[in-house]
Amino acid sequence: METLEQRLTWCASFMETALERQLSGKMLTFESPMTQAMRYAVLGGGKRIRAFLTLEFCRMFGGKAEDAADYACAMEMVHGYSLVHDDLPCMDNDDMRRGKPSCHKRFGEAVALLAGDALLTQAFFCIGNHGDLEKYAGNALAVRALSRCAGALGMCAGQQLDLSGTAGDYDTLKLLYSLKTGALMEASCLLGYYAAKGTSDPDIEEKLRLYAQSIGLAFQIIDDLLDVDSTEEVLGKPIGSDQKNGKCTVLSFMTKEEAAAEAKRLSETAAELFSAQKNGALICQLPMYLLQRKK
Repeated sequence: METLEQRLTWCASFMETALERQLSGKMLTFESPMTQAMRYAVLGGGKRIRAFLTLEFCRMFGGKAEDAADYACAMEMVHGYSLVHDDLPCMDNDDMRRGKPSCHKRFGEAVALLAGDALLTQAFFCIGNHGDLEKYAGNALAVRALSRCAGALGMCAGQQLDLSGTAGDYDTLKLLYSLKTGALMEASCLLGYYAAKGTSDPDIEEKLRLYAQSIGLAFQIIDDLLDVDSTEEVLGKPIGSDQKNGKCTVLSFMTKEEAAAEAKRLSETAAELFSAQKNGALICQLPMYLLQRKK
């Protein structure tokens, strides 16, 4: 039986090929600094957790990887765009990402801004170009889910709350994390389901949301811990950036031990949700795997 680590390795390779195809000269028509920056931001790195969720939930609900490849590419493009914009001087002002210069340090702020805009737009092209357009209802569901989770009701709202510096209590911080990180995790899970089924089921969708929000909050808690406990060599970017930028983190409201326990509780909640689902073993293992990550 394939292990989770084997599947994650396979996913990273599968997605590199799929993204190369989506961001090739043939798809983008002509070469420019912007298209180079788009590829720089998305290819050759990252954990591909969002793509994994899309591919694996599709498989769990009876589909194949090929059924979800376009949707998984869309998720990675939206995630890539968000990182490019997060790193800009007007946002988090980070010079390093994944052990290499941030997109704006490599290509300049104007090109990085355009590359992020183009990646976000290209993501919806990937969804709209998926399958038989006259028959595939899943595309409309996918567009609705991703636009909600990535925009003013999701990730962008979380970023605005982060910039405002108004997370003065843990409940507000949890809301911030649920929007900034959990929302894209939610879209990843929902798109996997839609790729397999092409239909909506409120009960299943609610379970997918709870799973995603649980691992999303746990993911952010671990990020907060790594920002103070890791090293620049391991993390691929300077540590202590949250403190440097005056941001609230979970450590503003609890000890490291309490934060670790909270992340464990959330991960266990997520792991139980699909424990009875056929082909759900890897989905159940993922939360505890992410709990142990070092970068």
